[in-house]
Amino acid sequence: MTSPNPPKPPTPPWRRTALRVVRFALLLYLAWGVTLFFLQPKLLYLPALAGRGADEAEIAGLEKRDGLVRHWIERDGARVEAWLLPSKQPTARGLVAITHGNAELIDHLLEDAGEWRRMGFDVLLAEYRGYGRSTGSPSQEAIVGDTLAAIDWALAKTARRTLVLHGRSLGTGVAMQVAARLGEIQAPHALALAVLEAPFTSIASYAPQYGLPQFIVRDPYRTDEVLPTLACPVLILHTRGDEVVPIAHGEALASLAPTRIDLVEFDGTHNSGISMTRAYWEAVENAVGKALPPDAVD
Repeated sequence: MTSPNPPKPPTPPWRRTALRVVRFALLLYLAWGVTLFFLQPKLLYLPALAGRGADEAEIAGLEKRDGLVRHWIERDGARVEAWLLPSKQPTARGLVAITHGNAELIDHLLEDAGEWRRMGFDVLLAEYRGYGRSTGSPSQEAIVGDTLAAIDWALAKTARRTLVLHGRSLGTGVAMQVAARLGEIQAPHALALAVLEAPFTSIASYAPQYGLPQFIVRDPYRTDEVLPTLACPVLILHTRGDEVVPIAHGEALASLAPTRIDLVEFDGTHNSGISMTRAYWEAVENAVGKALPPDAVD
């Protein structure tokens, strides 16, 4: 009598070996993904490289010499610094909020602030939590919330209604997330211009370089999703040899709304310091002239 369920033939050794290899590879990939998921803040934010910045005596000197107004944003147990610098013109054309790149502090933005002040703008320098003298741990949600609170304070302090956002590298992602949430502060329709130096389409777009899907990124900074929703003109400034944020990112963003977004290319790399060139500020002044009438007073 034959058995209704004859025994299965044994699995060939090569197949057992292949299955073990596949399982091991999947475990390694899972461990890699979990590790990067939890290490993301340390990989993305580099406050240690930015240093501690100016001491109290130096800040007091800026307050006396430049009229700097120092303010502290207190949210979620963190204490985050913001500086406000007045226009160098008798009347101001609006408020510019500058958001810096990684490994930088608001202390490093004084020259850029000086150019905007020369053009007749009050300037807000909003720090990121965990950077410089500010406490707390950086994240997209926290940094954007702090920056919005700083802009809210600065607009109330200066009574300005016109707002310009100027971001560099990581700060471009911050600026665009702020733009997406401007309705939460006192001037919901104030954004007149966005200036983005070395912008990325998103932080999430870097995930495939690590062999991971984009959805795993905790702080995605999706500039590519925000830009098409903006009504204001946008100026993108990008170097052709940028090795950190390739110019392909700037080109992709410019293509999202070509009638509103201007891309100006420069020679150099990510850290060439193009904001120290006259051509950089000529491009900015040209964009300001198109967005705001020369005789406009806020």
